[in-house]
Amino acid sequence: MLEYLRNAADKPFAKFLMFILIFSFVGWGAADWILGGGRRETTLVSVGNADVSMQQFNNERSRQLSMMSREEQRATYTDPKKSAMLNNAVMSKLTMDQLALNRAKDLGFFVSDKRIADEIKSYPQFQSNGQYVPWMFEAFLRNTGMSEQDVANSLRSDILRNMTLGATNVPVAVPQFAVDAVYNARYAKRGINYTVLKFADYKIANPDEEQLRNFYASHPINVPETRSVSYVFVPADTSKPDAYDAGHALGEKIEDMIFAGDSMKDAANKYGAKYAVVKNVVRGAKSSDKILNEDLVEKIFSMDSGKESEMLDLKDGFIILRVDEVVAEHDAKFDDVKKSIVNDWKKSEQRKNAYIAANEKLSALKNGETIKHTKNTNVTRTEGAPLAVLNAAFAGKIGDSVIAEDGDAFYVVRINENILPKSDATKKEALRKELEKMSVRFVQDDYTRFLKQTYPVKINEEAFDKTMVR
Repeated sequence: MLEYLRNAADKPFAKFLMFILIFSFVGWGAADWILGGGRRETTLVSVGNADVSMQQFNNERSRQLSMMSREEQRATYTDPKKSAMLNNAVMSKLTMDQLALNRAKDLGFFVSDKRIADEIKSYPQFQSNGQYVPWMFEAFLRNTGMSEQDVANSLRSDILRNMTLGATNVPVAVPQFAVDAVYNARYAKRGINYTVLKFADYKIANPDEEQLRNFYASHPINVPETRSVSYVFVPADTSKPDAYDAGHALGEKIEDMIFAGDSMKDAANKYGAKYAVVKNVVRGAKSSDKILNEDLVEKIFSMDSGKESEMLDLKDGFIILRVDEVVAEHDAKFDDVKKSIVNDWKKSEQRKNAYIAANEKLSALKNGETIKHTKNTNVTRTEGAPLAVLNAAFAGKIGDSVIAEDGDAFYVVRINENILPKSDATKKEALRKELEKMSVRFVQDDYTRFLKQTYPVKINEEAFDKTMVR
């Protein structure tokens, strides 16, 4: 094609064809620009009519990393969960900062360059013996890769955010009647009596097969999806650059062999790597294999059967996974679980008998009769009786009689009286501070919702996904 165009460059048809090709390439680029392709690459999130860029994200991430210890930095780089936590924290801060900036702009707030300079000079990390040292600030810029303008913008955002949101941090006064009401509700006691009917006290004979089959029809046992996998593991201390490079290079050789058609076992044996087969891997359950951590199990369940993964970095090496077999979620066969469900059937029957007895006692209580084997006690919301009884005691009204249940018993409970606590000034003051903090959170949440309604937040999912693989 190119040879033809060179030889026939002066012919009208060739010129026309070249024009079409050139126009197509230019059109693709223009269309991408017109449709926002360039914006998708640089904009991480839109807040109202303002954008937060990937560069802002990178700067803030670098700033937060620079404030960590070396151990914390290493953990962030090597642990996907911690890296994701940092990315989410940075994203949340930048979004909230931009919401505050938008509001500050509408309110006419302003921060002068002099104040920014004074803020920088006041930072202890840029001082020696209480005096600002320029080279310490310059060293910070070199280490983080930020410019002076980046730092100024970040500080200006922090100051404007405080101007806009600072008032929401002021505790709201809590009236005394509210403190007293919460204090009485939290520390009051209830006088109750209750009777225990344990399931195990009701003796049940062994079931026949028909009873078991009927029981299993309404209580099937689900077997979750399982996967059998194999993997090749190249050990390496990935926190050390030389060890990382050597392990990565070896892993690439193994990866090339596998993609060329060799088996994982042969590739592992050739280069002295570990090869293993792990059967019946269950999502959300701890694997019997020490190398297959929670993140790798999630990866396994995102893969198709018969496929290998790309080479993955771990704290202690590199791994290539393959899903060999997938067994879909299903109900177990009756004959396979017949023996194991006998106890479940018995407990079900015992529960039925205990429930019948509990209702008989409840009816007797409501008729004013006295019940044998009743315990009389005063309980708090957390102490004095089984949890099911405590919940029932404070959920009902004085004079109520109810049935409560926990894992192995029914309780027939009667609520006799409410006992108010003695006044304790120290506890009330602590409770007042707790309520003030809660009120601050409520105000902040309400104001944040207002800001998000005024300046809608729209995340560029494609760009954000890229931050999550850092």
